[in-house]
Amino acid sequence: MVRAGLTAERVTLAGAELADEVGLDQVTMSQVARRLGVKDASLYTHVRGLEDLRGRIALLAADEKTLRIAEATAGLSGKGALLAFADAWRAYAHEHPGRYMSTQISIRIDPELAAKASGPRRAVELTYNMLRGYGLAEPDLTDAVRLLRSTFHGFVALEAAGGFGHARSPQDSWVRSLDALHTLLEHWPPSREGDPS
Repeated sequence: MVRAGLTAERVTLAGAELADEVGLDQVTMSQVARRLGVKDASLYTHVRGLEDLRGRIALLAADEKTLRIAEATAGLSGKGALLAFADAWRAYAHEHPGRYMSTQISIRIDPELAAKASGPRRAVELTYNMLRGYGLAEPDLTDAVRLLRSTFHGFVALEAAGGFGHARSPQDSWVRSLDALHTLLEHWPPSREGDPS
């Protein structure tokens, strides 16, 4: 018998909380069941298995992170939008490391769930809109999106792993990195599309 009040959303949230505590790759269905005080079998009424749960965690995290970025960047443009966007990204990664990681790795997500989720789609819109403020158009928009994602994710991943051993504070380096990104975006090099070199 399914425990009263147990839903796919509750199972997903329990999995997300556990991912933040122990790491996404350490989450098991048994641990989630114990957290909820149910037998393992009860979870399978709501999620199909561990891969489905991880996909649901990724969609939850995408919604949460996107909402945070949207709120932080509302009404801003240019450097102000870039700084707010980056700081919201980094803060979410610090506060929810397991959830954040689910948004950065390849997870098979149920297409029906993905179609209903607004977070990933809105994240793309927010990023492209912010970069259009720098006057970028395709293919430069896509290149700039990849640069920002690589920079933000690389920084927070190294930070989480203790990879910054120098005496200079990571915060100071973060601020300077964002200054450099802003300068680059303002002076984006011309596209070399079709250049044979």
